[in-house]
Amino acid sequence: MAPLSEFLIFTGIGALAQLVDGALGMAYGVTSAGMLLGIGMPPALASASVHYAETFTCGASGLSHWWAGNVQRRLFLVLVIPGVIGAVLGATALAHMPPTWIRYFLTPYLLAMGLFLVFRTSRRRDRRQDVPRGTSVLGFVAGVLDAAGGGGWSALTVTTMVARGQEPRMVIGSVHLAKCIVSLAASITFLLSIGQSKLHVVLGLILGGVIAAPFGAWLVRRLPSRVSTLMAGLTVLALGIYNFHRLLR
Repeated sequence: MAPLSEFLIFTGIGALAQLVDGALGMAYGVTSAGMLLGIGMPPALASASVHYAETFTCGASGLSHWWAGNVQRRLFLVLVIPGVIGAVLGATALAHMPPTWIRYFLTPYLLAMGLFLVFRTSRRRDRRQDVPRGTSVLGFVAGVLDAAGGGGWSALTVTTMVARGQEPRMVIGSVHLAKCIVSLAASITFLLSIGQSKLHVVLGLILGGVIAAPFGAWLVRRLPSRVSTLMAGLTVLALGIYNFHRLLR
């Protein structure tokens, strides 16, 4: 396959993942990692490429939320410190485990994440401004799974905290800013463990995300939240089923 064709494929993957993320506010990593696995990329390289790209894309998003006043400082700190520790451990485990073993973990992980998004709670509760107990544990677990699975940080943290009654605006802003640092920690760990990723993969993901970002913003204004959530969940679920089929062959 010609390098230009490969670059366009990765640009398309970045664009599709960004559309999902823009419409839902989450699932960029798990969607793009699932598609990279679907085209045969080794798990460690797929997760590393996604996190390299996310360091840039989430950085811009997180700073925008900070400037807009959407970040709760204490919530950010409670999430980011255990999240970084979890990301380093997850990335280290992924880099040193046999690819076949990782695929046996990632495939059910994709299936579970898809079901999680499809059936996630939409119950309304009174909004709370405090940081509930267990948030640091949530950050650690999300950091491990995000680095090992290529994504899932926002899907786990945002949905869990909003379902517990926290203010969505502050949750999304704090989670996105924390994600920037968590992705950077995972990226540095991958860089030290497996070396530099293929540049055209990372650039393609970034370019696709930049191109699709305005369309994602348009979608989130047009689609009902339940519809966008269902679409994202079905997308991730389909990727999990496809990878499960590949494992059986």
